[in-house]
Amino acid sequence: MRSNYIANATGLTMIYTGFVILTPVIVALLYGEFSSILPFVSAALVSSILGILVRKLIPGAAELENLNDIKKGEALFIVAASWVIFSILAAIPYLFYGLSPLNALFESVSGITTTGATILTSYNYPHAFFFWRSLTQWLGGLGIIVLFIAILPQFAVAGRQMFFAEAPGPTEDKFTPRIRNTASALWRIYAGLTIFEIILLVWAKMPVFDAVCNSLSTLAAGGFSPNPESIMGYHSNLITWIVLIFMFFAGASFNLQYKVITNKNPFILFKSEEFRMYTFLVLFMGMLITVSLMLNNHITLFKNFTDALFQVISITTSTGFASLDFEKWNYTSRLLLFTVMFIGSCASSAGGGIKIARWLVVFKSMKSELVRILHPNAIINIKVDNKTVQPEVARQIIVFIFFYFLIFGITAIILSALEHNSAVGLTSAITSLGNIGPGVAASTGPMGNFDGLHSVSKIIIIINMLVGRLELIPFLVLLQKDFWKSA
Repeated sequence: MRSNYIANATGLTMIYTGFVILTPVIVALLYGEFSSILPFVSAALVSSILGILVRKLIPGAAELENLNDIKKGEALFIVAASWVIFSILAAIPYLFYGLSPLNALFESVSGITTTGATILTSYNYPHAFFFWRSLTQWLGGLGIIVLFIAILPQFAVAGRQMFFAEAPGPTEDKFTPRIRNTASALWRIYAGLTIFEIILLVWAKMPVFDAVCNSLSTLAAGGFSPNPESIMGYHSNLITWIVLIFMFFAGASFNLQYKVITNKNPFILFKSEEFRMYTFLVLFMGMLITVSLMLNNHITLFKNFTDALFQVISITTSTGFASLDFEKWNYTSRLLLFTVMFIGSCASSAGGGIKIARWLVVFKSMKSELVRILHPNAIINIKVDNKTVQPEVARQIIVFIFFYFLIFGITAIILSALEHNSAVGLTSAITSLGNIGPGVAASTGPMGNFDGLHSVSKIIIIINMLVGRLELIPFLVLLQKDFWKSA
């Protein structure tokens, strides 16, 4: 790898990250929380100064005007490094509020990866603190590199490699000829939906500050809320349904939503096989849990369906909001919700997990293999949305899922051993790897927190959150000896 290219790109991201970190200062000034200015100004200065030093001290870095001929391996390294660096820099403000270095990093990584798992045991913090938590999720939801591709001319051409390195999916899906225009269009949709949700939540009588923070977290599929009881704390069915609907669209493909907007045709959504499957699974699992709840409590059908559907969408999209403490549900309902953790959202969305597009390819591959047993000479093409999935893409997806479950299994065993609790180990492993947030164990459930976990457990969960957000690919590639030799 060329160190000047790496230094140039990472230095730029650190410099502009510094400007982003200053945003909560506005909130601090609005609410007269002047003690909250220092944490963010300090972090911003550290970020920008480090970025300038990196570009100055590495020979040839500052002289590069663009990164047009950046290599794929370099792009993968830059993306992985940028997320780690951003996580560390974003943790600095938390140190000023009394969080330990490990807890500050945990909260920062959970925010940026849009996981939503928290170590907070108290919510007695200033407005700027909670705004920063939600803002980190909003920035991470669509991707910090995607943001810089949209606004920095230096990434105009090189952005293609980094765009797909940050958001690897079953296929490379861009809907404009220039990747910078694609990134800009995604951010416009993302910001537009966020503003729309803020307006609706304020209309539904949610306090303005809470509406802003919850909307930032909703569209990011993040789950951080300034209310310690999450969405349940607002005691409003209207608010619950508004958040539910926006969570659903946060887990749907933004590329597909862009096509709907540009063509002014909502029926385009249902032309997508992935969106149809996403909608079906959400409704099906929601109804299954509703039936389970109806058989075990005396609450109204509408209330049970609302809570069941809300939690299914929240977990499927990896948002992690809660409309109630589902840890108090009966065993069957919690078991069904646990299985939802393995579904994932749509590709090109803010949500995490395996992604429904991958499951479609896997199940169609299994079906084709069964057909080949009966008809060995048959030529069977795997198609999604009437487009043939190339064999190498199908193979990569199967390998991805294999490694996903391998990492889940290994970390679940280690976490279970460390915590002496298999429920905590299993749910912590999948909620961190899938960027979901709360588990279905009592201590780490929707009304719990991860503060009481072993320090090593927190480190493992931090790594899982980063690996899950980058969708394994950059992480697995960086572990290969050939990557470093070729670089």
